[in-house]
Amino acid sequence: MIYGVVNLRREATLPLVVSNANKQQQVIDTVIDTGFSGFLSLPSAIITALNLPWSASDIVTLGDSSET
Repeated sequence: MIYGVVNLRREATLPLVVSNANKQQQVIDTVIDTGFSGFLSLPSAIITALNLPWSASDIVTLGDSSET
């Protein structure tokens, strides 16, 4: 069973373990996306720390109309 919490911003969150081929692991708190498209976005610091390959990098518009 998966357990998560609702944060102060009223987002449903749960922990997710991300690992690399060398079995290094890092736990990140994720926000459940009801419009999940099959892709996972990770902060660049985690990609670098785990030496993960980059698939793509892009500028996106968030729900509040801000860009990141």
